[in-house]
Amino acid sequence: RIASVSKIFPTIMLYKMWEEGKVTSLDDPLERYAKNFVIKNPLGRLRESEQRYTADGLIFLEKGSMPLKPSPVTLRRMASQLSGLPRRLRSTSLLWKGSTQEALALLKDDVLVADPGTRCHYSNLAFSLMAHVLADREAEGQYQRWISENILDRLGMEDTGFDITPPIRSQMAVGFYGSQQPAPLYDLGWYRPSGQMYSTAADLAKLAMVFLGTYHRRLLEPDTLKTMLTPLFKCSTEYFANKTGTPWEINEQLGYDVIRKDGDLDGYSATFSLIPKLRLSFIVLMAGPRPQGGDIVTQTYEYLIPAMETAFREAEKSLTPPPSPSPYVGYYTYSNLTFYEIKVGPAGVLVMQQFGPHVEELIPEKYRTIKLHHLEDRVFQVVFDKEFPCVLHLGSASISLETQNGQLFNFYPFDRKGLSPGFDAPGLNTYNVVRVLRKPVFYS
Repeated sequence: RIASVSKIFPTIMLYKMWEEGKVTSLDDPLERYAKNFVIKNPLGRLRESEQRYTADGLIFLEKGSMPLKPSPVTLRRMASQLSGLPRRLRSTSLLWKGSTQEALALLKDDVLVADPGTRCHYSNLAFSLMAHVLADREAEGQYQRWISENILDRLGMEDTGFDITPPIRSQMAVGFYGSQQPAPLYDLGWYRPSGQMYSTAADLAKLAMVFLGTYHRRLLEPDTLKTMLTPLFKCSTEYFANKTGTPWEINEQLGYDVIRKDGDLDGYSATFSLIPKLRLSFIVLMAGPRPQGGDIVTQTYEYLIPAMETAFREAEKSLTPPPSPSPYVGYYTYSNLTFYEIKVGPAGVLVMQQFGPHVEELIPEKYRTIKLHHLEDRVFQVVFDKEFPCVLHLGSASISLETQNGQLFNFYPFDRKGLSPGFDAPGLNTYNVVRVLRKPVFYS
């Protein structure tokens, strides 16, 4: 069982319906889709303020409480632990068998635990309510069928589902408590969208590849995936994650955002994690509680991240030459301060080398030479061919090579001679790098 890793699926449902126009905005208030949604928000109505008013031409200050429009419970906040909704419905457990209408009725006399959008607060209620409301509106109330048809079947996740039938039970690992006693297989009822599902590491790897853009089947558009993987809010120190997303818990490790969803249910523990910048994922499913003595996911990434960085640095880069190098070959200068030569390298790829007074003395040759990877039209990307330091220290000064790597050079349209007169590097805030007729001669 994957427990709260199940929350990824109603979140995908939200984004898919947004893509299809069935959800107008991720920031729509819930009441747009559930007309009878009402809950008290005592923390959002009043704010201590200093009000100014005039009388007989004089300005007076009055301290007090100023009424404000409450922050709405939006779909995106529900999917990112920012809705302020309680962890569960009042007087219910995760095994509650009620309906969405009964849930909405219970909420009418309940209160938000935080003003929406202001504090990270874990809520199974938020995900289950969002899933059922969207399904009632756009999927004839059939949440599980929608997930099966639109996600599981499309990705070939044949060993993932909701209903623990006898054939499924016979294939499942037996869950255990810390006491080594076997755990029962509970049915979560109305809370199913928040934690009911079962899966395998192989099936979840297919989903991970979708998020990383490496799977042969597409689920969401690339821009939608970027939005879904973007952190939304920095949480307070008492929350168990540094940042929250939809539906992620996000922590930084070795300079990377580790995006993960953890799940824990009687007898089972699960983690689905991604490092998008490295296109790396680690999924672990356990029968039993999490081991004591450190987080296994964090410990694994302590080995995987350096190994991946080394592999990327040592890998041979596949660079594209321009259709014709002639328009770009030659000498260039930026404000007569720095000078560059562009020439044709192996396989037609353009090579750019910096030169000029004192450059040879200050900067090692391997860091003065870069390659230009042709992207489109007259646009190239800067590539350092081999491993390089993030910052190159030059006496009291320093140069950020990490900032330069991957930047874009946008060459100007060709002149009557078929040559580009210069280029810009917008990401470096460098403009008007212009062509010079011949190699400059420097005098000391």
